[in-house]
Amino acid sequence: MAPSKKRNVNPRNTSERGSKAAKVDLESVVDRILESRKHANDVFDILESLQSEKERDVVSAVDACCRLFSTLLERKDLFVGKLPAEDEALSGEYSAEDKCRIFMRHRYNACVEILLEHLNHEEFGVKESALCCLMKFAARQGQHPLEDLDWSEHHSFPWELMLAVVENLTSKSTDNTLLISRFQEFLEMDDVRYYVMSALRESVGKVMDKNKGTVLPVYQNNVFTLMSSINMPSQQSELTNFMVKQEAKLENWKAAKLNEHKRAFEKMWLSFLKYKLPSNIYKKLLVILHDSILPHMSKPTLMIDFLTAAYEVGGAISLLALNGLFVLIHQHNLDYPDFYKKLYNLLEPTVFHVKYRARFFHLANLFLSSSHLPLYLVAAFAKRLARLALTAPPTGLLIVLPFIYNLIRRHPSCRVLLHKPSTEDEPVEDPYLMDEEDPAQCRALESSLWEIKTLQKHYHPDVVKAAMMINTPLSEQEEDISEVLELTTYELMERDLKQPQDKKSIPLEFETATQLLKGGGDVLAHHFCLLADE
Repeated sequence: MAPSKKRNVNPRNTSERGSKAAKVDLESVVDRILESRKHANDVFDILESLQSEKERDVVSAVDACCRLFSTLLERKDLFVGKLPAEDEALSGEYSAEDKCRIFMRHRYNACVEILLEHLNHEEFGVKESALCCLMKFAARQGQHPLEDLDWSEHHSFPWELMLAVVENLTSKSTDNTLLISRFQEFLEMDDVRYYVMSALRESVGKVMDKNKGTVLPVYQNNVFTLMSSINMPSQQSELTNFMVKQEAKLENWKAAKLNEHKRAFEKMWLSFLKYKLPSNIYKKLLVILHDSILPHMSKPTLMIDFLTAAYEVGGAISLLALNGLFVLIHQHNLDYPDFYKKLYNLLEPTVFHVKYRARFFHLANLFLSSSHLPLYLVAAFAKRLARLALTAPPTGLLIVLPFIYNLIRRHPSCRVLLHKPSTEDEPVEDPYLMDEEDPAQCRALESSLWEIKTLQKHYHPDVVKAAMMINTPLSEQEEDISEVLELTTYELMERDLKQPQDKKSIPLEFETATQLLKGGGDVLAHHFCLLADE
């Protein structure tokens, strides 16, 4: 850390000049340092401003540091190699030129440390300036390395600086979501993306193991935000945008190979998923897993354990795990013996009210689209949906009824559920067992879809119209339910209000009510009196 120096400042002059004058002063300081080495000690003025409490002063100092050290890196005026201590350099046999380079290299390291701390500053302006400056340093260091790097692995990429940036972006105490969105610009560079993925894998393991795998909401949210910001290339030919331009051949550089990107991407996510996650991150992860993660993994089947465990959790987590399981089952031949049993048990009254209702019914429709499913299984799903329909909202019913009809169209043998002979005069007990978890034991085929007949008395005309379809033979062509999957109550009401209405068809009270529970021939008061008499 750079030493601080106190100066006597006239308050009147400070208020008059403001940050603009301070910026000009810093620019002149940079000019003096770059012009002559005899002004090298003036760098302390810049580092002091870099630690100011005023945001504008800090941002001006960041700009000055960026200009100063970027120029020194380009001019190769910073010591290259293993950096000796300053005391050792003064007493050692170094030339005056080398001593100056060692001095400025120490100041450069101090500047980088302060900028890394500023990534968690209270003011976003300071954070953003510090991040952009650090990435500019990384680009300059890549072109003019300060260390003898392992050329077979990193070539000249400043790995240690990138690791430090990632560790500070993924703070354990500060939510850096906004700053990470700013960093996404740099993730478009192929070498930056590769080393960020490698740094995340290393950082996550170190931090989580140190905390014995306990949930760290802020840290894990920062890590997930950064990881989910990574857009993977799909072809080798797309790897052309590098921050550090390499003059040597790239044959041995991992950052230039698509397979190495996929391997790093896979290891990064697997290291993150090893540990317990907060429920909100669990849900966000499952939402993007099927299209943003699995396609870019070299071995997607490694996610089987994670997805099957998520599917067993229940509730919204299980609903969201369906997407990933669908990919593994259909594209990677995942064998999941109790899959349909678990899917059957996900059909609960709450399924009509969850945020991911449309996604669930879309996937359930895909899973039940095969004509090779056993009859008892299809009948169990149709019957369970019909029973849930008795308490479902209109928007849910407009999904469920066509869904059931499509199941019957695919499996004509299920028509027995529509044409079950019964005696109308005698009440018949429904043999269907709603609480039975095994669809093979729920006795759905012994029952009927009387619930749909009941819905013909529903208050909403669209539901009545849909329920009336069982009174006539179903057409062979399936209904497209995609149009109603996203339908909301508000949209349904707006649609009803915009339809032209016949005044004669609108039911109105023919007798004006004058009191609460009174009117209409005093029917309510009459029944309440009878109840009181009993």
